[in-house]
Amino acid sequence: MKHALILFVACLSGLTACHPEKNNEPSLQAGVSVAPINPPLGAFIAGDKQNRKFTALHDSLFAKAVVITKGDEELAIVTLDCIGLLYTDVLRIRKRTSELCGFTESRIIISSTHTHSGPDVVGIWGTDYQHSGVDSVYMAFLVNTAAAQIQSALMNRQPAIAVTAETAFGEPWVQNICNEEIDRSVTIMQFKDQSDKPIVTLTNFACHPTFLDARFSEVSSDYVNGYYKQMKKQTGAEALFLQGAIGGWVQPDDGEGSFEKAYHRGKELADVVHIALADAKLLSTSEIVFNNQRIKFPVENEGWKQLSAMGTINRDIQDSVETEIAWFAIGEAQFATHPGETAPYYGLETKKLMGSGPKFILGLGNDALGYILKPSFFDDKNIPHSEYLTSMSVGKPTGPLLMKQLGKIIPGQ
Repeated sequence: MKHALILFVACLSGLTACHPEKNNEPSLQAGVSVAPINPPLGAFIAGDKQNRKFTALHDSLFAKAVVITKGDEELAIVTLDCIGLLYTDVLRIRKRTSELCGFTESRIIISSTHTHSGPDVVGIWGTDYQHSGVDSVYMAFLVNTAAAQIQSALMNRQPAIAVTAETAFGEPWVQNICNEEIDRSVTIMQFKDQSDKPIVTLTNFACHPTFLDARFSEVSSDYVNGYYKQMKKQTGAEALFLQGAIGGWVQPDDGEGSFEKAYHRGKELADVVHIALADAKLLSTSEIVFNNQRIKFPVENEGWKQLSAMGTINRDIQDSVETEIAWFAIGEAQFATHPGETAPYYGLETKKLMGSGPKFILGLGNDALGYILKPSFFDDKNIPHSEYLTSMSVGKPTGPLLMKQLGKIIPGQ
């Protein structure tokens, strides 16, 4: 691992001792597996008002896992169509995966798409704040299904090469309604088999999947559904949607939402990805490098503490709360996790820390600690929606502390 990190930093520095690999010959192993994670009808809906329940299934929610290995190095990236999985449940998935196939627990990254038409997996969208909206039977099913997909993806691995592409999307319908920074970039990584056929495509883009929020009671992944189906049509392979930095507050500003409009926007995203992949670049190296760190954020918001004390949120939240951040690289492509809905400012600043090469920001990565905001949101009540956003944040120090700790695990800082 230490040797790989030295090699990666040397490549980023442009040292002449680092030579590109022959990428037309597969040097990675990649596998993918997918399964539905639909909640039962009558389950509580996460997002917007409390005490809303599902009445029908519009389109399926999924647990999607890709496993990438090279030699002894292994990595699993999982996306779940849900509002955001808490760290305690991420640890449950890791433990179950280790029991199933011995996968290294810390090398499992769980990201949530943040659909507001998925089940309450946090607890705060039940009948009221005194009663959790989480269904423990469903959560056990979710944990086991996610772990099983990692095991299956591990077994499905085949020789692969990786290509990357970058583009932009969302103008003019994606807006930061707080009138702050916004990042409309789309970063893409595709793994291909020895016949040059896609195995799986990863797409990183930032926008709340809320076309359907509070308007409908059907299960749906929102616009992500259109992305999934169009990518499958175009490539014949699976695709993972990796949510970006959507806090403070990146929303679709597209008039009245509908299933048709959500599908159309997701399809447009897939079309943009397809065009960008026509100019995809082979990775110049395929080393897998990984750093992670557990950290504690101070909890200034008494509401979070009370929800924990009442059992509405099944998590130990007192004067501080423990979570985890990770940085990893596949060749020159770099990934960083944010444990909540980070303001786009922090996504952009994290990309600066990562320097050159394709950069992926995994919002709601390994945790769902509400909004992670710039300190100005707590000081300036004239920022649109700041009162609500700060009420859903653990506290003012979270953002600066996140950046400080990311700076410690990202090489070259």
